[in-house]
Amino acid sequence: MKRILHIHNFKAFKDQKIEIRPLTLLSGLNGTGKSTTLQAIALLRQSMDANGFSNIHGLLLNGELIELGTGADVLHNEHSDSTISFTVNSEESDNYYIYEANYANTSDVLPRKKGFIKGDPIPGLYEPGFQYLKADRISPAVNYPKSHHTISVRKFLGTRGEYSAHFLNHYRDQKVNEKIRLHPSTENKHALLTQVNAWLQEVSPGASVNIEEVPRTDFMRLEYAYGSTAGIRGGDPFRATNVGFGLTYSLPVIVACLALEKGSLLLIENPEAHLHPKGQVAIGELIARAAAAGIQVIVETHSDHVLNGIRIAVKEGLIPNTSVGLNFFSRTDVASQPQNLQPEISPTGRLSEWPEGFFDQWDRSLDRILD
Repeated sequence: MKRILHIHNFKAFKDQKIEIRPLTLLSGLNGTGKSTTLQAIALLRQSMDANGFSNIHGLLLNGELIELGTGADVLHNEHSDSTISFTVNSEESDNYYIYEANYANTSDVLPRKKGFIKGDPIPGLYEPGFQYLKADRISPAVNYPKSHHTISVRKFLGTRGEYSAHFLNHYRDQKVNEKIRLHPSTENKHALLTQVNAWLQEVSPGASVNIEEVPRTDFMRLEYAYGSTAGIRGGDPFRATNVGFGLTYSLPVIVACLALEKGSLLLIENPEAHLHPKGQVAIGELIARAAAAGIQVIVETHSDHVLNGIRIAVKEGLIPNTSVGLNFFSRTDVASQPQNLQPEISPTGRLSEWPEGFFDQWDRSLDRILD
């Protein structure tokens, strides 16, 4: 189902419409609105959480998910009025959402002006299991925090994925949706930990993760091992700090895609960070599989490899082409309103158009080299 998110007077957008499909990809140059889109959705969730899942009484600009400052920091520079609003409607149903807030220059809570919701305009926005994985995710460390309430009641990985180790240890035997499983022939094939390790091997051949609680502490220990096919002594565990950033940085993304239930909402910033191109393609496929399994995924990326992983997933029939929406934000000058161009993916994975600046830097650089 296609939904249209309309953002008014918020940060980079004076008036911007973004089509939300089961898998929505946000791309474009820095400062054109990708983060604004994710932050708008996270702001609505954060504001609802602050009111105990009751009706939103105001937009909470600073909290667990995002810290935006005060009203002066979020009101669009070229505003014609002082109302900040977010609306969502559906092309195929009468689902509808609107939230309007009044501007308050020095306050970090913008008072509610109008609010109404009908149906399920953005799947998972107010449901348990909501995840927002920022670009600044966990890095290799000796220990990672535990929180039983966060992982067992809220099922939240943390915005940096800091509770991923505890979550994975707690739900290691949880059954993974068959549409997302990579290696259905593996022993204990349905288990979350088994499938996480299968996908980690797509990022780094032979890799697997080991997790254990540190006795009498509030910490988890995370280590990695490699099979003999990787050219490293098989079975010997390595501290996360001795393996590199890629595995640990991608772990929250992999866990979220495999563990979330149908109807959940997953926001991801830069899933490609610290990954080799092969791993980036694999992450693109995993994201596509998750969306095909009924998870609403909205991802911000600068990686043509992630895009290609999604295109390959479309061609191979893992997800319908109509379920994937591409949004490319660009603008002609600093003062102008960003444009949102939306190339379509065909059933064979081809794009309807390649707008200037849309993942074309390789061709541009090659032209300069060969000139």
